Amino acid sequence: MKILFTGDMVGSAGRQVFQRVTERLHEEGRIELIIANAENGAGGRGPSPDIAEALFNAGAAALTLGDHTFDDKTLIPFLETEPRIVRPANLPPGAAGRGMTTIETDEGPICIISLIGRVFMDPADCPFRTADKLIELANAKTIFVDFHAEATSEKIALGRYLDGRVSGVFGTHTHVQTSDETILPNGTAYITDLGMTGPKDSVIGRDVEPVVQKFITGMPQKFDVSKKDPALEGVIVDVDIATGKARSIERIRERA
Repeated sequence: MKILFTGDMVGSAGRQVFQRVTERLHEEGRIELIIANAENGAGGRGPSPDIAEALFNAGAAALTLGDHTFDDKTLIPFLETEPRIVRPANLPPGAAGRGMTTIETDEGPICIISLIGRVFMDPADCPFRTADKLIELANAKTIFVDFHAEATSEKIALGRYLDGRVSGVFGTHTHVQTSDETILPNGTAYITDLGMTGPKDSVIGRDVEPVVQKFITGMPQKFDVSKKDPALEGVIVDVDIATGKARSIERIRERA
């Protein structure tokens, strides 16, 4: 099965390019299933229930989140009832929502796990030990992990740690796509960061000039989300659903 995983979605430009590009990829026969990180889908912040529903209607089979999960408070009760959205599993006990879900496909079940990093991030439980626990509970051979983390070393380490036990480990959060997509020695697809589904003419999704002025002057600025030059970034992974082993991984950047 050929599965598309898209990087952090940013603003209306990201949502629009997601819908247009995924529709085209489906028509071209390049993908069969879509999993999207919707972390910044609402004006650069966490999505609302309406935005989540719109992404499902646009073709997403599941959505992953990250450090902006609870930006929109109306999403909190939605997380408790909508199994197709996963937030980081290693958040403190009592956090709303779920960190793992399973979606059914014609080829078989696919398990999706969300984790958040601890290096240069807010406090969280150990993502390595959390992954161990969740993999034991997974009811599918095909398991994908979205690792929402800042440090490249932490992402690479988790990929190596889980190699052979999951189908893919995909980094998110930095909004900058890396060029290290690979199949690790024991059959796990890996990339350090999927990139950003949003405006490329920006500073990780925000209008350029206010960000530059913030760095130059140190003065507060309003960081509006850019709408210029939107593109979808991510990977297409071909995985054997029966064994959970990845056959190939293709890094993509597609404009509408």
